[in-house]
Amino acid sequence: MSENAPYENLPAGDETPTTPPNALPTPDAGGDGAAPLAARGDYGASNIQVLEGLEAVRKRPAMYIGDVGVRGLHHLVYEVVDNSIDEALAGYCDTISVTIHEDNSITVSDDGRGIPVEMHAGEGKPAVEVVMTVLHAGGKFDKDTYKVSGGLHGVGVSCVNALSGRLEVTVRRDGGVFEMAFERGHTVDPLQRVRDMEPGEETGTTVHFKPDTTIFFDPVYRFDTLAGRMRELAYLNKGVTITLQDLREEDEELGQEVYHSEGGLEEFVAYLDETREPLFDGAVTLDDESGDVPVELALRYNTGYQENVLSFVNNINTHEGGTHVSGFRRALTRVLKGYAEKNDLLKKAKVTLSGDDFREGMTAVLSVKVQEPQFEGQTKTKLGNSDVQGAVESLVAQKLGEWLEDHPREAKTIVQKVILSAQARTAARRARELVQRKSAFGGGGLPGKLADCASKDATESELYLVEGDSAGGSAKQARDRHFQAILPLRGKILNVEKARLDKILDNEEIKNMVTALGVQIAAGADEFSDERLRYHKIVLMTDADVDGAHIRTLLLTFIYRYLRPLLEAGYIYIALPPLYRAKKGSKEIYCWNDQQLQEAISELGGPKGVGVQRYKGLGEMNPEQLWSTTMDPDTRMLQIVTVEDAAAADKTFSTLMGDAVEPRRKFIERNAKYATIDT
Repeated sequence: MSENAPYENLPAGDETPTTPPNALPTPDAGGDGAAPLAARGDYGASNIQVLEGLEAVRKRPAMYIGDVGVRGLHHLVYEVVDNSIDEALAGYCDTISVTIHEDNSITVSDDGRGIPVEMHAGEGKPAVEVVMTVLHAGGKFDKDTYKVSGGLHGVGVSCVNALSGRLEVTVRRDGGVFEMAFERGHTVDPLQRVRDMEPGEETGTTVHFKPDTTIFFDPVYRFDTLAGRMRELAYLNKGVTITLQDLREEDEELGQEVYHSEGGLEEFVAYLDETREPLFDGAVTLDDESGDVPVELALRYNTGYQENVLSFVNNINTHEGGTHVSGFRRALTRVLKGYAEKNDLLKKAKVTLSGDDFREGMTAVLSVKVQEPQFEGQTKTKLGNSDVQGAVESLVAQKLGEWLEDHPREAKTIVQKVILSAQARTAARRARELVQRKSAFGGGGLPGKLADCASKDATESELYLVEGDSAGGSAKQARDRHFQAILPLRGKILNVEKARLDKILDNEEIKNMVTALGVQIAAGADEFSDERLRYHKIVLMTDADVDGAHIRTLLLTFIYRYLRPLLEAGYIYIALPPLYRAKKGSKEIYCWNDQQLQEAISELGGPKGVGVQRYKGLGEMNPEQLWSTTMDPDTRMLQIVTVEDAAAADKTFSTLMGDAVEPRRKFIERNAKYATIDT
């Protein structure tokens, strides 16, 4: 989970643009949205622009890589690595290395066959230059070369070249080492053979690039973000070794990780469930490449209450699901229910089972390979191929049925958990109906502590979830009543990682939040609806101390587990109140970190006569200070919370909020250097 971009109105010295550098200006519209005829001028053939080569990518980069923020920046690395992974899928590569250099340039190297260097008959230039400079050029379109391939946008390394200030490619093949270089997509150093390959030297490709700073405002790569994807790829492609090295890190041990998996998805689910107590030893596994759609699956059950299904198509994380996930769920429900009925395990239960009951406490990773994947959904990460559903359902039903017959003790344990889930779901339905009856749209009233805003337009309305009545009182006085609502929270909400839905819905603070938001929560994401959501900006505003961080983590855990669509829609923010106020005479400067404090003291003429106040709680600010520093849209700083990597986010929440102590201790030790100690 990321809490880093984009930002709103950062203080000086830490600014990030809220619009991409290449965003077009919005034209002034007339009464009907059209400019006057005189202003529009003539429109003829001369007004039609044809963008040559990679100019289209540089003109509209977000169309090709998603955005020009943190996500798009890291996507450049993924596109290059995907080429190496495709070589691995074809059986020609087993070692990949990724290096982050001190200047935030990236090197990706593999031991594959190497990009072809001979002249391309149709283009009249070396094949490697065609791959690097022409959109939709490459071996992925020839199914004799690559049966399946990764990459989501279908434009690959040519986009990386277009969006790099400089890119250098080195190819080792045909007995020689070849090099060429590009700047912003244009060839600057033509292909040349620089030397012969050494005896025993492996073939392969090395790409070194540095993102163009005119496209990416602050191209700083995050080790953890890249590590999550590299780890994921190693599990999905067993036998491949991926090394990630960060030369910016002084500690060599911390700056390098090696990912390799022989067990594949079985090891992946074990990693994901490391912090949870397994229901039984081992996992259900399936690896079948005999059909038109190769399917690999690993699943296991734990004593928790969350469903965690990760799905992939050609190594692409399909976090919106799709036909392969539908086929898996249908098979799971049908086979487990059939086994329970066949063995008379439901006689005394007296409950009606639903699909959600069979998936409570289940962690599964599903990976399929599809020759011509068709993606749909808002982010193009939902598989739409109709034939895949039947293929997955048939395979899973057959293999899971065999596993249940061979493991009767484990099968009975699963069914018993399913029955408990159904009983809890019935209780949760009653609790949810009670919450709905109290909700604003159910005929009841809003929470008594909610200071609502006047606007009924959800797109402009904001809800501040504030720690404590004291800070809530200040926030109510400070806010703009037209569009800002305040809901004070008393103490710490329930840790939802350790509770079933019926207990969660019985928690007073959670009930108040759900009622205020106007949404309905459920165990299954498919049941979630934000049609009645009353605010499109939900701001978590807690104290800058340990307790405040704990409350914020509890809130994020609840939102991630039960209101995750709000995260995915970009509705969740974290308020960042200042840590210090430096004042001398009538002049005062607010600071968000120690460096800014020192700069402020210097600006005020040195430490002599400068008063410094350290804010440990929101209640220490009067309403005017709270408004000007934390709530005024013109001056405040907010962090949007996004889910960059579902697997990493799930692991983090289960580590921090689950029962297992040892993984949490290791996490704290590993991240202690990033902590801020209150003194």
